[in-house]
Amino acid sequence: MASVHESLYFNPMMTNGVVHANVFGIKDWVTPYKIAVLVLLNEMSRTGEGAVSLMERRRLNQLLLPLLQGPDITLSKLYKLIEESCPQLANSVQIRIKLMAEGELKDMEQFFDDLSDSFSGTEPEVHKTSVVGLFLRHMILAYSKLSFSQVFKLYTALQQYFQNGEKKTVEDADMELTSRDEGERKMEKEELDVSVREEEVSCSGPLSQKQAEFFLSQQASLLKNDETKALTPASLQKELNNLLKFNPDFAEAHYLSYLNNLRVQDVFSSTHSLLHYFDRLILTGAESKSNGEEGYGRSLRYAALNLAALHCRFGHYQQAELALQEAIRIAQESNDHVCLQHCLSWLYVLGQKRSDSYVLLEHSVKKAVHFGLPYLASLGIQSLVQQRAFAGKTANKLMDALKDSDLLHWKHSLSELIDISIAQKTAIWRLYGRSTMALQQAQMLLSMNSLEAVNAGVQQNNTESFAVALCHLAELHAEQGCFAAASEVLKHLKERFPPNSQHAQVICLLHGIRFISDNNSFYYNIKNLSKDVYKKAVVLQAQNQMSEAHKLLQKLLVHCQKLKNTEMVISVLLSVAELYWRSSSPTIALPMLLQALALSKEYRLQYLASETVLNLAFAQLILGIPEQALSLLHMAIEPILADGAILDKGRAMFLVAKCQVASAASYDQPKKAEALEAAIENLNEAKNYFAKVDCKERIRDVVYFQARLYHTLGKTQERNRCAMLFRQLHQELPSHGVPLINHL
Repeated sequence: MASVHESLYFNPMMTNGVVHANVFGIKDWVTPYKIAVLVLLNEMSRTGEGAVSLMERRRLNQLLLPLLQGPDITLSKLYKLIEESCPQLANSVQIRIKLMAEGELKDMEQFFDDLSDSFSGTEPEVHKTSVVGLFLRHMILAYSKLSFSQVFKLYTALQQYFQNGEKKTVEDADMELTSRDEGERKMEKEELDVSVREEEVSCSGPLSQKQAEFFLSQQASLLKNDETKALTPASLQKELNNLLKFNPDFAEAHYLSYLNNLRVQDVFSSTHSLLHYFDRLILTGAESKSNGEEGYGRSLRYAALNLAALHCRFGHYQQAELALQEAIRIAQESNDHVCLQHCLSWLYVLGQKRSDSYVLLEHSVKKAVHFGLPYLASLGIQSLVQQRAFAGKTANKLMDALKDSDLLHWKHSLSELIDISIAQKTAIWRLYGRSTMALQQAQMLLSMNSLEAVNAGVQQNNTESFAVALCHLAELHAEQGCFAAASEVLKHLKERFPPNSQHAQVICLLHGIRFISDNNSFYYNIKNLSKDVYKKAVVLQAQNQMSEAHKLLQKLLVHCQKLKNTEMVISVLLSVAELYWRSSSPTIALPMLLQALALSKEYRLQYLASETVLNLAFAQLILGIPEQALSLLHMAIEPILADGAILDKGRAMFLVAKCQVASAASYDQPKKAEALEAAIENLNEAKNYFAKVDCKERIRDVVYFQARLYHTLGKTQERNRCAMLFRQLHQELPSHGVPLINHL
């Protein structure tokens, strides 16, 4: 992050026992916590190599950087961290601090005098230019500039720091002893620990420059990659307000406040913080110092651009367009091609409903490549791929385009866009009905994130791409009847993305939705309203309320046709056709099915096309032409068995058996018996599929059909077994009086 404004450090004051030495231009100061860290460093240098094992020393070295850069923490927390790395050294540090705090002021004076010896000799213990060396030199210089009264206040603060740490250690020990056997007390301890951790962040008052920069960059990274590990919105805002109280012109704190307000969908506060961020950049002269007079205009145009993006995020498209026009005007006056390219990308986002939006997008991609903007070029390519997927382009052309986008990602190490690209491929394969390929892409994305976490030693990526991949995984497992595995994935999703997180809406829209990615966010090709109405119509249809279901489906069909939501239009047409044949009007259903088949073929929605052919075959069976229905089934059944859901596989095999039985009516006796035996085998397969998803109603229909066939073949024992099973299921399940032949 950019350097923090100097006014934060030219404010000599005493707050919570913290002595500010910044009147002398030093951007750091001595605190009791930093004295404890200095004691730790001193003890590490005094301890011989044989006294501390190699693994313990490695753990201590890994602990040092967050201790040096992070905010001040309580003494008990520091003891705990050191003890986890090296128990022996933790005891030495505790004794040393106790002697200093319970001794006299001259003990602290002598300690700082001895620190300079670390740099002496031909082979010093610490190099002056190392991270530890720079920290020691800053602390020695800051301490040497303190007046006597400031030194006395610092020593008093050290004593208070030590006493608070001792009290906390005793309280923790007592709490642990008294709560071992009682669950309620254990819960109270956990709540106490949480409150203490939140207090530790601000226990030292204002932060130094390095601490503030580290805190802001760490929280910004967590908000982007793993929101669950960041501070809660209320706690983070409290810390930011504390920073801004000592320096209202701290621009980066305003920007993090903007990101924090976005988490809770606070339009007013996020807009307020964003405007303050750019105001501070202009007022402090941070941009003008580095870019001359051009820096002032640069802040203005990027402020307008970010404001447009903010309004677009909240659905304020008219305000977003006005802000975008302002950004374009200022960028044109300054001849800023990079800003203009960002504006062009947002113009496409705002106008993507127009029929000629693809021309704007193609122009944006060409210009982004020309000006060397791989991030914008990649997002433009992925937007083009999404648009052409909805337009019905072949999958091989789309994958070739995504391959070119992936080359840009790997060449420029754009790991975030790699994740989005894989999520895009998962969505495309699901759109085209290839569940096996979609499953492969989703697992690839999850594996890549987990490998990155192991190698880099950081938290696992909790971005929106990760959430979408897990949603696909849950849906795919549910379609294959693995409901326990799908429930585990959903449970994991809710843990990683709690209700207050910014990606929780992805989980809410999980059921029955295909996800498509674009421009760092994901657009859903089934709108909330359409999805809810469609589900309500399906429920009414299952309850035999045909007229109410038909009215809802007709309204939904008109709505989806206006939105050009082809996938939903086909689903509604299939449901309307089912209403017609269940109402004994199969001839009226045929035009609906032919329209659905034409749309699915035009837009290359293979799985929906197969499902439509399945419905057409059923309509032909009802109309009394089972031979043609059987030939149609041979065309459609392969994609269903390869990539279909378990329930659809069972329905397809059940329909094949029905067509075989209907076709066998005109056969001679030996051939008829052979056809009925084949139908029984297909019914067994259908029953196995239905059993995997625990669909007892369809199992009841299958065993009824099997009992009839066994009776025709003269197999009494098998017939009685199926009849008994049918009787059990029929008593258990309600019957709506729908004829078996009218139920697909």
